[in-house]
Amino acid sequence: MTQTDSEEAEAEPKKSKLPLILSVVLALVGGGAGFYLTWSGTILGAAPDDSAEVEEEGISPIDDVAYIPIEPLVISLRKPSKSKHLRFRAQLEVPSRYQADVEKLIPRVTDVLNTYLRAVRVEDFDDPAILVRLRTQMLYRVEMVLGEDRVNRLLVMEFVFT
Repeated sequence: MTQTDSEEAEAEPKKSKLPLILSVVLALVGGGAGFYLTWSGTILGAAPDDSAEVEEEGISPIDDVAYIPIEPLVISLRKPSKSKHLRFRAQLEVPSRYQADVEKLIPRVTDVLNTYLRAVRVEDFDDPAILVRLRTQMLYRVEMVLGEDRVNRLLVMEFVFT
């Protein structure tokens, strides 16, 4: 029996590890090539960069905006609050061509923001995400007063409870 076992062992050839090594190498090369092609923008191409065109014309992208301050608002808070007042100050980012039009309508913007902030429940101010929601709601209301194309952003400069 020992003789037949040794003959069978000699008869079975060793399996080659070449296919395994080749598949690992090809997977690494393919992964690297895929990463490079995606990273360079050849596959799933990146959007064209418009800033180069703007710089060639001599206009930088930030020159087209103006910042218009809104008068600070002091909102009285109702009883369940620990604080008595909310001090709010903001600026509007507008395209510079509309700056004069927007400045004429700042009293309306102040009225809309004042009315909205007074309507917010005191309990809502405890939420950590309140500032994001307030900014979104206030920008929506400002756009209703000024027009969507006349205001880019509402920038909160001060939001303090006293």
